[in-house]
Amino acid sequence: MNTEKRDVLVGTITTTARGLGFVSTDIYDEDVRIEAGFLNTALNGDVVEIALDPATGGQRTGRVIRIIERARTRFVGVVEDMKGTVAPDDRKFYVPFHAPSLTPGAHIHDKVFVELVRWDDPKKNPEVRVLEVLGAKGEHEVEMRAILLSRGIVSDFPKEVEDEAKQLKERATITDAEIAERRDMREVLTVTIDPASAKDFDDAISFREIINHKTQITNKAQKTNSNGDKLYEIGVHIADVSHYVTPGSALDREARERGYSTYLVDRTIPMLPEILSNDLCSLNPKEDKRAFSAIFTLTADGTITKRWFGRTLIHSNRRFTYEEAQGVLDGAEPNSAEADMLTALNTFAKKFRTERMREGAIDFEQDEVRFELDDDGKPIRIFTKERVDSHKLVEEWMLVANREVATFLKPKEGRPTGVLYRTHDSPDPEKIEQFKILLKALGYDLRPGKEKGVTGMMLNNLFEEIAGRPEEGLIKTVAVRSMAKANYSTKNIGHFGLAFQNYTHFTSPIRRYADLAVHRVLADKLAGRAQNQDAFALYTRLADELTSKEISVTGAQRDSVKYKQVEYMSAHVGETFTGIITGVSDFGMFVAEENTKAEGLIRLRTLSDDYYVLDRPHHRLVGQKKKRTFSLGDEVRMKVASADLDQKTLDYELA
Repeated sequence: MNTEKRDVLVGTITTTARGLGFVSTDIYDEDVRIEAGFLNTALNGDVVEIALDPATGGQRTGRVIRIIERARTRFVGVVEDMKGTVAPDDRKFYVPFHAPSLTPGAHIHDKVFVELVRWDDPKKNPEVRVLEVLGAKGEHEVEMRAILLSRGIVSDFPKEVEDEAKQLKERATITDAEIAERRDMREVLTVTIDPASAKDFDDAISFREIINHKTQITNKAQKTNSNGDKLYEIGVHIADVSHYVTPGSALDREARERGYSTYLVDRTIPMLPEILSNDLCSLNPKEDKRAFSAIFTLTADGTITKRWFGRTLIHSNRRFTYEEAQGVLDGAEPNSAEADMLTALNTFAKKFRTERMREGAIDFEQDEVRFELDDDGKPIRIFTKERVDSHKLVEEWMLVANREVATFLKPKEGRPTGVLYRTHDSPDPEKIEQFKILLKALGYDLRPGKEKGVTGMMLNNLFEEIAGRPEEGLIKTVAVRSMAKANYSTKNIGHFGLAFQNYTHFTSPIRRYADLAVHRVLADKLAGRAQNQDAFALYTRLADELTSKEISVTGAQRDSVKYKQVEYMSAHVGETFTGIITGVSDFGMFVAEENTKAEGLIRLRTLSDDYYVLDRPHHRLVGQKKKRTFSLGDEVRMKVASADLDQKTLDYELA
């Protein structure tokens, strides 16, 4: 934001638990520091006007003059006393709230959902009113709901939205006229492959062979003969959500407000009501379904020779879990049509992946943490989900569909477009330099190439070198943090991580509003309807909205994982585990337990064998007498000292 006077600026403030503030502006690269006592009621994320202090040669400092816009007005906190003191859950909120009138039924240590009523005097606590008493802190349902509410995510749908969904269900019959308008793929072998727990199926894949350039419409794969070359027709079929959810409808407004489905460790908060997400739109097996499809013709070597996009009717023959599909790939159902299909799809997928890597796509693949919960929601086991070929098969075909749709929608030079590209900028050179320092401290380096800056190929060479080593997870995590964040934009700058010039999100409209928007743009182009300037402005705003909402949704998902990791380790206080050092500072070192990935802090004051000092350039702690070192990536044995569920933190001690 530009301002008239350089000593009065507008920006967004980030606060800390100690009452410090840091304001980012469009004028300076470095944040302006606001000392404790000069925040003038600013809360984390607020847009504020600040006055700069006279220059002193160090970091710029200032004070908040006024609040221009509150980032949030609703919060989750814990009742500390019956006088109405409420401690915010978010550690970045540095002052407790005051609720003059606690809702009947609220008790000390209950979590409550509150709304800011007034805070115009920094010498007083913010006044709030209680919207809902969630229940006793520490209870599973209370904590999961608190995580959602703190991120602005609601579970229930408004009545008008549910009613609209019910009306769609009542008139969902596929008519003969509609069959004539859609490409009928119901006789082609089609399957879905999803997690065992999935209830909504966004995507399906169809498969058939073409002999002598004539389509064989059977469910049994044909054998090659000597009369001609073999071609394959493979369809990526996506739930046709845009058929049901129309612009301006109650369903559309609610879906846009949510932006995404949210996945916590034990539940899904859907973007659409279950009537749509699990029934009407979901590509359930043994049912005729409306789809929006990308259909490709390929040669035996995997070259795509033809592309078709449009609305279809499909009929999924079988619902595979990833485990079942992997079993078929491993030979569980020899000589079956499904085995032939999955084998061919997997062969092509591996070719696509090899080509991506050759072009510089980055392999950030890491194991995903999963939880086994008991009937009360307590974690009894934490494990990592192994990624196998069946996962990668689906992923590659979705990437192909997303890339090809983006390429098809790409406008001629100079023309505006409402396409919501999924973009990923090249890394910040300064962050890469910091990453290189870390690598050098661990004994590695990014091998330079012909290109300037870092490339995907350089990172992939590094990842091959560290594969299977204790520090692999750490280096990949820091590498991800060094990258730019992927976001939505109507400006197509390409996708650095995937090495694609054109990329969008087309394949998950049940779970992402961006995909629904892309379906509408694709339908317009196929029908010859040109977009006007208003449409371009709409999608530009939508790109910013969805990028912001993605941060909240991802934060909620991470919060639920972190809470359950801490809860699990709280039952193992005093026990010893093996971990990897993931960070060092002047107050201690962070360690992630090797199996659960639960990260905790070993404080310097607990290291009694020596006096340790941070060697910042080499990312290590060094004992001043015995010269013992603790470096990033080192494996250590540690004991769980304490667990704080309120703050979602763990303290470890060296064993």
